[in-house]
Amino acid sequence: MTALQHPDAIRHFQSLCDAMQEMALRYSGPSELRLYADGYCHALRRTQQLDPLCQRRFEELVDRWIHDPSSFVGPDGDPSRLYETERR
Repeated sequence: MTALQHPDAIRHFQSLCDAMQEMALRYSGPSELRLYADGYCHALRRTQQLDPLCQRRFEELVDRWIHDPSSFVGPDGDPSRLYETERR
């Protein structure tokens, strides 16, 4: 089972998702999003706010969420334009 049940883990996951959605709307690419998520997970691991099992579940869920194309919407709700290289 990989669902988050710890309230702190749920809050961290929501915070990370919100921040990454904002980054995607500002035309951050997949590699930048991954880098941000890795840094967030590393910082969370260093602070030891979650127990090791909860931390592992958190990181697995973040990884799945990043790889799921339905996790992000593009500008104006168009997922096909999510990673545009130019702003109009």
